[in-house]
Amino acid sequence: MNDLRELLTRTTGPGHEGGGAAPGAVGLVARGDRVEVAAVGTAEEGGAVPMARDTLFRIASLTKPLTAAAAMLLVEEGRIALEEPVRQWLPELAEPKVVRTPGSPLDDVVPANRAVTVADVLASRAGYGFPADFSLPAVQALFGELKQGQLRPQHVPDPDTWMAALSRIPLLHQPGEAWLYNTCSDILGVLIARVAGRPLPEFLAERLFAPLGMTDTGFAVPPGKLDRFTGYYGPAPDDGEDGDGGLRLLDAPDGQWSSPPVFASGAGGLVSTVDDWYAFARMLLADGHAAATGRRLLSAGSVRLMTTDHLTPAQREDAALFLEGQGWGFGGSVDVRATEPWNVPGRYGWVGGTGTAAHLTPATGTVAVLLTQLAMTDPAPPASTRAFWRYASGT
Repeated sequence: MNDLRELLTRTTGPGHEGGGAAPGAVGLVARGDRVEVAAVGTAEEGGAVPMARDTLFRIASLTKPLTAAAAMLLVEEGRIALEEPVRQWLPELAEPKVVRTPGSPLDDVVPANRAVTVADVLASRAGYGFPADFSLPAVQALFGELKQGQLRPQHVPDPDTWMAALSRIPLLHQPGEAWLYNTCSDILGVLIARVAGRPLPEFLAERLFAPLGMTDTGFAVPPGKLDRFTGYYGPAPDDGEDGDGGLRLLDAPDGQWSSPPVFASGAGGLVSTVDDWYAFARMLLADGHAAATGRRLLSAGSVRLMTTDHLTPAQREDAALFLEGQGWGFGGSVDVRATEPWNVPGRYGWVGGTGTAAHLTPATGTVAVLLTQLAMTDPAPPASTRAFWRYASGT
């Protein structure tokens, strides 16, 4: 633990070399049965509450794999099928239009050449989401109309209103043609709720979190747990003197996550802890069985679908801004080539916009979870995350 603590202090926490540090961090590295956990710094900048193993974080895009697993529960029950069109449950997407070219205005559209399927949404290839160029008109509409890319859950409308707005935005690409980031996981959350006939938070809590013992994971933090919740920070404007503007508070513990949102984001809405995400990772490593109880949640086949790359080489190349040496499974990336020592083929997981990262490597039985509270300003993982991956891989 001393080695992990030293790494976190040096690369992510208040002792970080070179500025831009988060107030604190919690990391977990498990290699088989050996588990290291370290917490450094404080829950809030300048605060007195130290980080702890059970500190609650906004896990941002680490929500995506959990949402995908929930969808696979419904697939296994036969309530939805991977190649089935989503229009039965999402009539707003029954007759989608596609911009003529990625740069075309929103009114220059052609019909979709086929229906959007459940598999399209799970693999983020439905035609909605972020490409490398955020300035495209169809992408700008996602930011403006759907509040995509903003960790402000209280500002997003209810699912029916959100889907109605989505129906007025054309697809950027034909269904199945390209991998695009983020939006499909939010669509998936709405799909799960409509198929299950209950709100997404209820379904996840009963069918995934409770069986795995993920007692601290949810879309809001109840009053009795706010003392364990962190602030959320972004870089302050550079003051021009020392090149480091410090931090500014983006959301306080009693802010956006202190009450349930009307739109539970399957792409980035959850709060969790290192141990809760570790419980999820252990289930995937155990071919769908909960490690604590042995209860099967998912079949080995479903886990394999989640953790297998579904992209073509051309799609991976086009998505290189987000996926470096990686493809995409369901809800998370899958390493396909070793661009760095930690890129073991088959490693599955993702990074979140709050300085979070979680990956599991079936070939070695390794799990690595890093949680901080600092907003990412670039799609590429920061050097601190890469140092953490290097430590977890033993390289």
